[in-house]
Order: sequence, then C-alpha cells, then structure tokens
Amino acid sequence: MLRTIKISSHSRSEVTISGNLFLAPMAGFTDAAFRHICTEYGSALCYTEMVSSEALARKNLKTKKILCRAENEANYVVQIFSATWESAVASLAEIIPFKPLIIDLNCGCPVPKITKSGAGSALMRNPEKIGEIVKALTEATDIPITVKMRSGWDFESINFLQAAQIAVKNGAAMVTLHPRTKTQGYSGKSDWNKIKELKKSIDVPVIGSGDLFEPQDCLNMLRETGCDGLMVARGAVGRPQIFKETRLLAETGALPAISLEEKVRAAMRHLELAAKYSEDKNALEVAVKEMKKHLCSYTKGIRGSAAVRNKLVQCNSIEEYRAVLGELLVS
Repeated sequence: MLRTIKISSHSRSEVTISGNLFLAPMAGFTDAAFRHICTEYGSALCYTEMVSSEALARKNLKTKKILCRAENEANYVVQIFSATWESAVASLAEIIPFKPLIIDLNCGCPVPKITKSGAGSALMRNPEKIGEIVKALTEATDIPITVKMRSGWDFESINFLQAAQIAVKNGAAMVTLHPRTKTQGYSGKSDWNKIKELKKSIDVPVIGSGDLFEPQDCLNMLRETGCDGLMVARGAVGRPQIFKETRLLAETGALPAISLEEKVRAAMRHLELAAKYSEDKNALEVAVKEMKKHLCSYTKGIRGSAAVRNKLVQCNSIEEYRAVLGELLVS
C-alpha cells in the first residue's frame, strides 16, 4: 500500500514521488514551518496554502510569501486557485522560480469569497473551464499540472467523474478527490466509494482525501479504495506524527502510543520552525498569532491540558509559548 508514485507531464517527462502519504493544502495552516515538520515526520509531498493566481500575476508580495519553501522540502507542490486560464498562466512567472515538483489547481475550496470569484469548488459547476485552465497551464510549462476537486457542487450535481475525465483529457497528471460536495463543506462524512469509482475511471494516479484522522484511517482508505496515495489535512494538525505512525502501522501492524514527551517535543520543534521562517518582526508577530491554533491542537488529549490551552491562547511571544509548554512536562 505504501509505495512510490510516478506521474508524467504533458511532455511525458516522468516525475517520481518517493512515497504516497501527502500533506494537504490548508489555508492558514500549511506554511513553511508546518510543511517542514510534516516532512521530518515522513510526508512525501507537502502542498502550500492555496495562492491566488491573480495576486501572483500582480506580483503581490504578501501572496508570494506563501510560496516560501521549507529548507528540507526536496519536493513540494504549489497550489493555485484561479477562475480563468489567463490568470493561471500569468502566475507562472512568479511560481516557476520556486521550482515546485507539481502545480496543483484547486477545484474544491468551498469558502464563499473564493467561490464567488468563480474559483475553487465553483469550477465544479463548469468542468469545461477546468479543462481550459489545465490545458493552458500544460501548454505553458513542463511542470506537471494536477487537480484537487470535490465530488460536485451539491448532491444534485455529483459530477466528479466528468470533471476528472475532462481534466485528464486536457493534460492533468494526477487527480485528488475529497468526496464531499461544496455545500457539505466539512460536515457529514466523505464518501470513499467515490474515490474507488474515480480510480477505475481515469488512467492517472488518484489521491484520496477526507476523514483521515488516525493512521488506521489512512490504511483503510488505501485498502478500500485502491487509490494510489492519500492526502492528510486536519488529521495532521497537532499531529504531524501521523505520517510516521501510518508507515509504522503498515510495516509492523503495531502502533505504540505517542508519549507526552514526544507530543511536547513536536510542539516545541514546530515553534522553533515558526520562528526560523519569520524573517522580520512583522512576520514573527504573524507566526506567534498563527501558532495558537497549532499548539492548542498539539495539547489535545493530554491530561490537564485544558488549563494549558487557556494559557496558550494568552501568549504573545515565542518565549511565553515555550514556558507554557514546559509546564506540561513538570505537571
């Protein structure tokens, strides 16, 4: 089940990914620091937060910072959202210097401010436009173009098979499916049967996503759907070890509990990386703010951690975070 994945760009140049456990793109979460620690724990490929192709084309500095590559990322994926092929192609000049292994087109984000622009999961209402964007990108670069999509806009318009087939026909080298509709958001359950259907219907690698919170979930998805790989999203927040754990479970059939020391060590490491990738005072202030949600997730399940989380949300510096986390080891 755990293996390498090979994909080809439209020019037929082959790209090999050394594993099939990936970190999904998550707005506000998958910055360089988080991708760095997930790579340390065994994620074979990490996706940037989705970036606006239009903002990149306008050379927006704040948007471009999202593309910052972690030092240990031999390979990574830049995910863009775009409503038109013109803006998608225009953004390539800003993306290519970062040398991503893959460029991924977001066709699944359900957030209203994205869909109102015609991007994200709004593209599921017009699969032909997905084809147009993919075709334009594959003609403009040799970097493989992939697509991440939902099962449809709503339950009355489940069209992921059509959308995926159009994307592949126009050059998509890999397709990821999160089998929920746009209207579902993140509610209900993802329908893994749709991943199985997709795998049977297209001849490029299929990556599954949705409801992967435990290592056993990951192995179950691979086994039940036959997908080529999987993409962990919320299940990795506060638990980057899930990639290492999944591999260990697959190889040995056993899964030792993560010790308190390991949980705190991982949180501390993530904190160090957040500081490392903050190149100036403003960036550090942002990192301090963004770390609250990560660190609160790291402490879930630890006895007495509610009080610690109450303190964490009050922290205003890296040093204060370290002091609060240290309390867990002496309590």
